[in-house]
Amino acid sequence: MSESESTDETGEQVAKRTEQLEACQRCGREQGLVGKYDIWLCRQCFREIARSMGFKKYS
Repeated sequence: MSESESTDETGEQVAKRTEQLEACQRCGREQGLVGKYDIWLCRQCFREIARSMGFKKYS
């Protein structure tokens, strides 16, 4: 694998990630998003309302 091929693969992966950027549905923050299960909340908002959504803290 040549150096240019690895750069292309890396660039392609970065492009896929940046296309999925959203904003928090609650406060509008763009960093620290929880996108699993299409929740799209920032981690701070997720911590505040996770219990009401049915998530449990095990530790």
